[in-house]
Formats: sequence, C-alpha cells, structure tokens
Amino acid sequence: MTTLQEPPAATRAGVRPRVVGRTGLYALLLANAVVVAVFFVQAGFASNTLIVLGRLTGLYGSLLMAFQLLLVARLPWFDRRIGMDRLTSWHRWTGFSVLWLLLAHAVFIVFGYAQSSSLDPVNQLVDLAETVEGVLRAITALAIVIVVGVVSARSARRRLAYETWHFIHLYTYVAVVLAFTHQVAAGTTFTSSTAAKTYWYAVWGLALASVFVGRLVLPLWRNLRHQLRVTAVVPESDHVVSVYITGRDLDRLPARAGQFFLWRFLTKDRWWQANPFSLSAAPDGRTLRLTAKRAGDGSEALRHLKVGTRVFAEGPYGAFTTLHRTRPDAVLIAGGVGVTPIRALLEELRGHAVVIYRVATDQDAVLYDELRDLAHAKGAELHLVTGPPVPDLLAPGELTRLVPDIAGRDIYLCGPPPMMNAVLGSLRELDVPKAQIHFERFSLAG
Repeated sequence: MTTLQEPPAATRAGVRPRVVGRTGLYALLLANAVVVAVFFVQAGFASNTLIVLGRLTGLYGSLLMAFQLLLVARLPWFDRRIGMDRLTSWHRWTGFSVLWLLLAHAVFIVFGYAQSSSLDPVNQLVDLAETVEGVLRAITALAIVIVVGVVSARSARRRLAYETWHFIHLYTYVAVVLAFTHQVAAGTTFTSSTAAKTYWYAVWGLALASVFVGRLVLPLWRNLRHQLRVTAVVPESDHVVSVYITGRDLDRLPARAGQFFLWRFLTKDRWWQANPFSLSAAPDGRTLRLTAKRAGDGSEALRHLKVGTRVFAEGPYGAFTTLHRTRPDAVLIAGGVGVTPIRALLEELRGHAVVIYRVATDQDAVLYDELRDLAHAKGAELHLVTGPPVPDLLAPGELTRLVPDIAGRDIYLCGPPPMMNAVLGSLRELDVPKAQIHFERFSLAG
C-alpha cells in the first residue's frame, strides 16, 4: 500500500537499555559478593573446614536471598530496561541457588560441629537448636524455603492453581525475616565487626525497602493519584472484549505502547484477582484501553463490567517498548490476541513498519479493521497469514518473502508460546542479531 510515511527514525546510538539494566544488576551482585568475601576473611577461620564452608555458604545464601527480593520488587528503572518476565525468570533460578546454598550451609554447620563435639549429626542439630539463639528460627526458615522450592518445580507448578502457588510463595517473606534474625543472633560477622553488621543491616534494609516501595507504595500512590474507572466495555467479537479506562492526570502516568498492567476490577466478586493485560492502544494521556480474549473466569468477567467500576492497576510493566529500538525500520509479528501490544506499538513507532499477523482463520483476527486502518495511515505493510499451526507458515523462507530486509530491522514479537518459539527459531536461522529481537513472555507476569 502506498501512503505518506513518517520520516525514518534515527538508529538509537549508545549502549542498549537492556544491557545497561542487566550490567547494573550483575555489577551490584558482584560488588556485594566481594564485600561479603572481605568481611568473611576478616572474621577469621577459628573453626574446622566444614564450619568455615558452612559460614561461607550461609553468607552467600543470605546475599542471594536479598538479591531475590530486588528482582521481584518491580522497580520501574529495572523493569523498563529488562522486563518483568526476565526478572521473574532470574528470580526463579536465583531461588533454587538460595535453596542449595542454605541446604549446604545447614549440612556443613551440623557436620562441622558434630566433628568437633563427637555427637552424631541428628543430636548435634538438636543441641544447636536448644542451645544457640536463632538456630531454631533458621531451621524454620530453611523448611519454608524447601517447601517453596518444591512447589516452584515445574512439575508441581503445573498442578497448582496460580492463587495457591502464590499464597505458598508469600511465606518466603516469613523465611527472609527468620533468616535475618538468625544471622543477627548467630552470625560471626555480626559479632566480630561493626562495619559488617552495618553492611548487612543496609543490605536487608534496602532489599525489603525496594519490595515495600515497588510492590505497595508506588501502586497505592499511583492509584490514589489517577482514580481509574471503567468508561466503556466494547465487545470486539464473541470471544474478545475491549475495556476503556479513564482517570485523573493520565498524561502523567509513565505508560508506553507495548506495556501491560496487572488489572484489578473492584467488583464484589473479582476485586481480589489481578490479571495481566497489555494496552491495546498507545496511551494518549486521556484513556487507557485493554483488549482480552476469553480464556478463563477473569477475562470472561470483563464482558460484564459496568461503566463506573473502580479499577486498581499495578504498573505499567514491561520492556516491550520502543525504548529498545536499534534500527530505523521494524517488523511487528503478532499471533492471535498477542496483537494487542503490537497494535499499540504500531501507533507509536516511527519509520517504516511491516506487520505480520498470524491467525488460524480470518475470524480470529482481533482488531484487524483497526490494524488495517492504522497501517494505511502510517504507511505500513500489513500481512494477514492464516492457516493451521502445522505446517509452520512463518518459516524462514516465508519471513524473507514477506520482509526481504528482515535482518536489517527491529523485530517485535508477541503471541502464543509455540508460535513465538517457532518464529524465534526462524529468526536464528536468518541470522537476525539478538539485539534486534524484542519479545516478552507475558504468561510470567502474573
């Protein structure tokens, strides 16, 4: 199609935001690991080897536990640069590292003291719990961490409802408090060095403050400030509905096309449930819009919302934005209802864009009329690709046929996981640089 196009956007120069955010986290963790090692050495080694190893694994387990809190604090600076899905994934694997370090800490300490006292390990553990302040709290914390680790394993996670898993996961905060009080009571660094004691109080204080601010203070402040309400509920098809939301001073809400919120609609039967939905239109400072496909009770209830319903929204979240542009032109690839952030991104993007919309049938093309009109107005190309999941209709050959210069463009990808995995494989075969591929797995956001 030929229409007037916007001037091509300049290629973003300098270090990529995701690299800045990731490097910042790595540098923070490494610097603290070095500080912990220095304080550990300063405290001395007046114990047998097992006890020394137990102390070291305990210290690094504590450090990673505090780092875990930072990863899920939802601090805007990190979230916009890294994305909640990646931060959540790092939190998961850091959690398993914490579990193994704390298990190693317990085993080394118990067997180390048993070696010194000639007690068997079981009696030695009982003796430590009865005679050393904080050890019983540490045992309780370790038990909680083990339970959380077990239910977080993929096989167990698939069998649990999200609400059940989340409720169990909240006990991690109890484990954090118990572990810290154990460290205060029995930790060698606390008893041997004022500087180390100050350091650990600062580490735990900043980690807990990050969670408090990012997960509680910031959402409460934004919702009190913006007073969000439903203004319209528009069925897009038998299975898809759009909800329009307005409020005060929305021009001061730092939301961007491609981001999502955790939406909580304050009705008597759904107020307790938050669902992640992307913005399906670029924020204009007056209205927010989400579009959702019926996939469960939460999304089905959207169709029955009444105008005026109060909304509590946590966010905006996500790094699926134009902040990460590296090239003047772009390819936007959407699958099914994954078109919602793609449609919003197309509205905001500058430069030439090619939109590829993958659906099973024409009837599944959500917001297609809007997308077609927007593509026409922006001078973008729009390709509707229909057909069953097999064979793969977005194989490397088909992508290069639709977009011959695909390796020289930014690619934004959103859709069902199988489709996304297939497209990512095609892009690898086409040697598209990773820095130009932008995607977010919204299923992790809840």
